[in-house]
Amino acid sequence: MAEEEVTTTPEIEAPAAAETTAEAAKATRKKKKARRSVSHGQVHVLASFNNTIVTVSDTAGNALTSASAGRSGFRGSKKGTAYAAQVAAEKAIGDARQNYGVAKVDVLVKGIGLGREAAVRTMINQKMQIESIRDITSVPHGGTRPRKAKRN
Repeated sequence: MAEEEVTTTPEIEAPAAAETTAEAAKATRKKKKARRSVSHGQVHVLASFNNTIVTVSDTAGNALTSASAGRSGFRGSKKGTAYAAQVAAEKAIGDARQNYGVAKVDVLVKGIGLGREAAVRTMINQKMQIESIRDITSVPHGGTRPRKAKRN
């Protein structure tokens, strides 16, 4: 006859009541989130005719802060102005500098609105060190399909 092996699991002893409450208190406390330090980042400026959106991200493209003319308090046709873009850029850059320590940036500008130049000028005035400025506005190539020919 074959011998059967019987394995037993060791019993786990319950900790003392005093230790349990101390450990439970530690487990319920949330640790403070470590502040991420990003010295070099990217600023994406989307300037349309109706609004300007400024997003500050790290070099991988993960967004850190964002601001727009609409969120800065401008409504209607005033969102598309150069001043609204300036205010949005100041807010986004200020938050990124204060919360993440962003010092050097690459600027990526997209769109044809009035906020293009104003946002870049604001970054220069805010003493942000700009490494490069690139225009990534998409260019149409081929256009839309033409209308069918009229038949009379």
